[in-house]
Amino acid sequence: MFYFEPTETRYKVETDLPETEWVARAKSGDEDAFLRLATHYRARVWKTASRFTRSRSELEDLTQDLFLKIWKGLSSYRSDAPFEHWLMRVTVRGCYDFLRKNRRRRELELLVDPQESRDSSDSRSEAARSRQEAWEIVSLLLEQLDAKDRTVITLLDLEEHSVKETAALTGWSESNVKVRAHRARKKMRAHFDDLGLER
Repeated sequence: MFYFEPTETRYKVETDLPETEWVARAKSGDEDAFLRLATHYRARVWKTASRFTRSRSELEDLTQDLFLKIWKGLSSYRSDAPFEHWLMRVTVRGCYDFLRKNRRRRELELLVDPQESRDSSDSRSEAARSRQEAWEIVSLLLEQLDAKDRTVITLLDLEEHSVKETAALTGWSESNVKVRAHRARKKMRAHFDDLGLER
């Protein structure tokens, strides 16, 4: 079994083969081919996973788990759609499962913006502190939502996917995405009002 380090790129990439060939090799069990694909897509998976986690260690664990899911699920990939679409769909569903499984534990933990955790807390400017406060409020509001609502808000509003893209990533209909997003935003607004933070 391989171990993929999601934050480092140490793998030499051959550029003369098309992606379809790398996917075919990975599907047949070639770990080197899969590492090539993982290296290519690590930034996308990392960015998406960062929207569902609170700390660097949680983000690293989730990213590792997602790549394991992708590796184990390769046999289900059919080449009638782009590999990237399938990979991101597995990623989003994995993030959704993560939210459902860890909801209670996460309610007790401190809120940490993944970007903020990489910055030095000693040299934070006023803008950085304001950004941290805003992130904490958004995270707090997102925590009030169930996993499906949080997933749709994350994809539409934080990741800035279109309704069509969100539907493709989640497997839900476009109308379901729109209705769920509308209701989720309404719930977030109500929770925000309850916090009494309106200025």
